[in-house]
Amino acid sequence: MPSINKREFLVTATAASVCIALDGSRGRAQQSEKPRVLGILVNGRPSPAFDGLRRTFVEDFAKLGIVEGKDLIIETRFAHDQLDRFPELVTELVQLKVDVILALGGVSAAAAAKVTKATPLVYFIVTDPVALGLAASYERPGGNVTGVTTLDPQQPSKQIALLKEVLPRIERLAILSDPTLPGGDERGWAPLDHALVEAARAQGIQAQVLKVKGPNPDLEGAFSAMVKERAEAAVIVETPVALSHGKQIAELASVHRLLTLWTPSRVAAGGVLGFGTRFNEGFQRLPFIVDKVLKGSNPGNLPVEVVNRYELVVNPKAAQAIGVTIPADVLKRADRVIE
Repeated sequence: MPSINKREFLVTATAASVCIALDGSRGRAQQSEKPRVLGILVNGRPSPAFDGLRRTFVEDFAKLGIVEGKDLIIETRFAHDQLDRFPELVTELVQLKVDVILALGGVSAAAAAKVTKATPLVYFIVTDPVALGLAASYERPGGNVTGVTTLDPQQPSKQIALLKEVLPRIERLAILSDPTLPGGDERGWAPLDHALVEAARAQGIQAQVLKVKGPNPDLEGAFSAMVKERAEAAVIVETPVALSHGKQIAELASVHRLLTLWTPSRVAAGGVLGFGTRFNEGFQRLPFIVDKVLKGSNPGNLPVEVVNRYELVVNPKAAQAIGVTIPADVLKRADRVIE
C-alpha cells in the first residue's frame, strides 16, 4: 500500500469532508423541494369513470418515479357541463401557480390557450389541434401548448363506411354534436361535423347535424328532429354532452330504433357500434409528456402525438333491440363484443 504523509492525509480528509457536506446539503435541498402542481380541467363532473382514469394516471406517473403527494399535487377543476366556466377555472389554476395545466377536451384546451400564454398546457381529446388553432403544426406546435390527438383524418370516412356495411341501404343519417366545440363556422359546425357530413355525402347519404348543449341538453327534441327527417342511424360525436348523458342518448336511440355509432370507449352506455382510435392509448401518453414539461421542456417544441390505431366495439344485444343484425364479417373483425 502506498505511503501517505500527514499533510496529504489532512488535505484528502478535508476535501472528503467538504464533499460529504455538499452532498448532505444537496440531499436536504432535494428532500425539502416542494411538489410540482398539475391542474386538470374536466368538462363534466366528478364520477366513478373519472376516478378510474385519475387512478390510472397516478399509477402511470408512479412508474416514472413521480409519486402523488410527495412529488406531485393534482388540482382538478370540473366545469359540471357549464363550459362557459372554463376561463374562470383556468384563471383559478393560473393564480394557484400550477406548473402544468392538463386540458381534457377541445373546449377546455381552447379556453386555457386563450387565458394563459405562460403556463405550460397539455391537451387530450382534441380532434384537430391545427384546425382549432392550438398548434402551428403537428411537428412544432409553438407557444406554450402541446398534447395528444386521437383523431385520424380518415376516421370520419371509416366510420361512415362501417355504417354502410351494417346498414347497406341507409340514406339518411343524423350527427349529434355540440355548439360549444371550438372552431365552429357561422352555423356552429366544427371541423369534425363538416368531415362527417362530407364522408356521408361521399357514400350517397344525406346527413343532418343536430347541436345540443349542456348542462341540460334537449335530447328528446334532438331525437324528435332525427325522426322527423327519417334518420336511420346517428353518429354520436364525443362531446361534453355525450360524455355526461350517454345513457339517456342510448335509451332514446333505442326507443326510436336508431342505430348509434360512438367512439369505442362510449359503447358501454348502450350504443350499438363503437369505432375510432384508441382512447386508452392516447391517455397513457399524457404522463410522459407532462413529465417532460416538468423537467423543463418547452411544450411548443414537443411534437403533437397522434394515436391512429383503431378499435371496433360491437353490442349485438343493443342492435337486436332495434331490429338490426350485425353482419358476421363485422363481428369477426371486432376487437371487443359486449355480451
